[in-house]
Amino acid sequence: MRPLIAIDWGTSSLRGARIGTGGQVLESCEFARGILTVPPGQFETVFNEHFSDWMQAPDALCLISGMAGSRQGWQEAPYCPCPAGFTELGQHLRWLKQNRIALVPGLSCMGEDALNTPDVMRGEEVQIFGALQLAGRDSATLVLPGTHSKWVQVQSGRVTHFQTCMTGEVYGLLSQHSILGKTLDLTGAFEEVAFLQGVDHSQQAGSLLKHLFAVRTLGLFDRVPAKALPSFLSGLLIGEELRHPTGSKLQGPVIVIGSDTLTLRYTLALQHLGMACQSRGAEATWAGLFALACAS
Repeated sequence: MRPLIAIDWGTSSLRGARIGTGGQVLESCEFARGILTVPPGQFETVFNEHFSDWMQAPDALCLISGMAGSRQGWQEAPYCPCPAGFTELGQHLRWLKQNRIALVPGLSCMGEDALNTPDVMRGEEVQIFGALQLAGRDSATLVLPGTHSKWVQVQSGRVTHFQTCMTGEVYGLLSQHSILGKTLDLTGAFEEVAFLQGVDHSQQAGSLLKHLFAVRTLGLFDRVPAKALPSFLSGLLIGEELRHPTGSKLQGPVIVIGSDTLTLRYTLALQHLGMACQSRGAEATWAGLFALACAS
């Protein structure tokens, strides 16, 4: 196994890890150099600025996942269609320097609706496979919460289908750019009780558009304190997402992958609704890139 330089280059941040031959993280770093901060044509310069020392090893292999492979990134790495596993990802690597530096493609899948609506992900695919490696599983239901949450089905080591929910983005829009936000105190700490009240309210009859107005009226009538209303809104939106996560296809404990803040909320909501789950953090990215390097 060659020395691996694992890079996660997203919209807002640039993370890297030097991985040993046994998969252990020898060194890691993070910079506020997401793709939106990089001028056109300067990706190689930024990469060399931060990782040239690690690339001194003559046999080092560098795999880069995330938005660096988007149209706004270093180069576009076309999406790999599902169903897909390590074999398919390896076949779709976009080599920037042959056998030396490669971009990992994202995944695409076609929806099961009347429009056969396409869905896409970039970066999450390595987290998915890394989490499965760490859990010792080859089939699972996973959720990757964030600005655009992903619900994923994996069968026999291949992603068969996934769907995106704009939960995080909707939370941001409602809490900062709507009349609901006027009643929220966004400086308060997370309130678990209010969050679970929001989860419960989302499960009641009626649509999300109806339930959302409760955020305003519960504040107006002092039923929920302003400092707890953001947690209530978060619970309401996450609860709505969990109403139809993947239909009847849940496979064992749901694997939740993300930051501590988000995995806590999704774990609380899932368990509150009677769904078993387990969580993984940043280690899933490094495990996934290492497993891909071993398979490529």
